[in-house]
Amino acid sequence: MMRRLQQVGRLLPMLVMVALLLTGCGDPYLSALQPKGTVAGMQYDLIKLSVTIMLGVFTVVVVIFTYVLIRYRKRKGDNSIPEQIEGNHKLEIIWTVIPFILLIVLAIPMVSTTFTLAKDYSNDKDALQVKVTGHQFWWEFEYPDLKINTAQELYIPVNKKAYLSLEASDVIHSFWVPALGGKKDTNPGMTNHMWLESPVEGTFQGRCAELCGPSHALMDFKVKVVSQEEFDKWVVQMTKGENAPAENKAVATQGEEVFKQSCISCHAVDGNGGKIGPDLTNFGNRQTVAGVLPNDKQHVAEWLKDPESVKPGNLMPNLKLNDDQVDALVEYLSSLKRQ
Repeated sequence: MMRRLQQVGRLLPMLVMVALLLTGCGDPYLSALQPKGTVAGMQYDLIKLSVTIMLGVFTVVVVIFTYVLIRYRKRKGDNSIPEQIEGNHKLEIIWTVIPFILLIVLAIPMVSTTFTLAKDYSNDKDALQVKVTGHQFWWEFEYPDLKINTAQELYIPVNKKAYLSLEASDVIHSFWVPALGGKKDTNPGMTNHMWLESPVEGTFQGRCAELCGPSHALMDFKVKVVSQEEFDKWVVQMTKGENAPAENKAVATQGEEVFKQSCISCHAVDGNGGKIGPDLTNFGNRQTVAGVLPNDKQHVAEWLKDPESVKPGNLMPNLKLNDDQVDALVEYLSSLKRQ
């Protein structure tokens, strides 16, 4: 038994070091420690404050523990009984008051931040209203005031609040953009709210943070923070814009017919079609296919031929299209590029 404990004792430091090293692994764009948004910045400040307090307490405890361990250790030849002390009112008051003060120091900014993040901007004319719906395994973004419905890429202007109304169509999901703000659950039959704002332009990775099925880990999306001018241009493209000319117009026309026969019951283009799957109005402008594959013709074809192999458990059926139909449909989908 003692030998086994000694072996565990030898392995423990190694396991601790491995655990510390593993904390540095992962995708840097999914880190809450690199805030790029107002909400994320406030949350990061709370993290720093709480960690500072914890490290301070830990340091004091370790110093006192080490001092007592050395100062009052049993010395060779000393068999005397140490002085027996039963309580110390002064120390008891000190170690009661100090934690109380630390809790107040932590509680004041935490409560203040909580109320700030819970503020309702639903009637704020300066805030962008967005309805977010989580589906297995994709995200739908609807701008009710702008009459825009899109998927997988959320556009918001820089330095402007986006007030999100979060729902789910099937199971519980969780909307999470680490660089811009904390996560919030999306629940069927219930609406949650949160707001985001970023002082810098850029594309930020988002992800579902609630286990929701076989392809939970692949339920990614992007938030694109752009200038107000670029956002206004995007709105015009989505509402009044036209698609760029297809590289092969004849093949794209054939693909449109395939789309109308096989896809339109689930997917919409320019408001025409079903709503079971993502709206494909600006599919050609998106960076990814199904949120995970690069948006090029090769990967679009891969998705169309076998959606299940890309995203297990998704609702997209294998349409059993032949190669010519796949090529035509790929050409058509790639032509859905607003300009």
